[in-house]
Amino acid sequence: MSAAAPAATRVIGVVNVTPDSFSDGGQWLDPELAIAHGRHMLAQGAAILDVGGESTRPGAGRVPEDVELDRVLPVVRELAGEGAAVSVDTMRAAVAARVLDAGAHYINDVSGGLADRDMPRLVAERGCEVIVSHWRGHADVMNGLADYTHVVPEVAGELSARVEAFLAAGVRPDRIIVDPGLGFAKDGGANWELLAHVETFLETGYRVLIGASRKRFLGELLERDGVLALPTYRDRATAAVSALMAERGVWAVRVHDVAGSVDAVRVGSAVRAARRDSLGSSRSEREMT
Repeated sequence: MSAAAPAATRVIGVVNVTPDSFSDGGQWLDPELAIAHGRHMLAQGAAILDVGGESTRPGAGRVPEDVELDRVLPVVRELAGEGAAVSVDTMRAAVAARVLDAGAHYINDVSGGLADRDMPRLVAERGCEVIVSHWRGHADVMNGLADYTHVVPEVAGELSARVEAFLAAGVRPDRIIVDPGLGFAKDGGANWELLAHVETFLETGYRVLIGASRKRFLGELLERDGVLALPTYRDRATAAVSALMAERGVWAVRVHDVAGSVDAVRVGSAVRAARRDSLGSSRSEREMT
């Protein structure tokens, strides 16, 4: 009997309920607009919606906990109440507890539990799924922490330590998703190396999330006459990354433009499936001879 086909890569749609996101600059700050945007992403094929109420763009300051909750809770309640699979991008265990009560399914902690040491315990108690990212410091200092000798093994090692913290708190391994944290304390070259060696993270056995969407290193790649491509002009490059990562077998890509990455993931997943079928056929032929 042949092994089951690997699950196709999911597309996670970003719903920023912030006034200062680098990618959409407060476009969805109003809860009703954010909810409508989430519904539109679902109609385009998003499998999960990732709602965030605190910007993590380089240089951004923290917002008070009550402000973050005021931004995200109405959106989470409505979208989860309509049956959407909802993730919340938060570094605070207290916020995580409230959004889980409101119906969220995933906690996306870009700090990997470093910003709030209560996060692993909270996740273990609730039994929810958690995205554990590589991170070295908050947005206002992270650009000064992008110093690596060998970025891939260093990120893998530091991320493994964060996973161990969640395991030690009692989180089940099958509830953990890992994210190498593109753009977080990493320059453009580091981001490309991490993408080129994504198998390092896939080989851990944990599901892997890649969040390249509209990030600065794509703007640098598309630079013309010394001017970086604006965030919304990076969507086609984002889709290219989505196709490449789907072909490698990542669990999900997190994007702002869902439609483009849904199509891109289909392409990458089709190539992956064809390669798998071809390898399977070759193996069967060898066994028959």
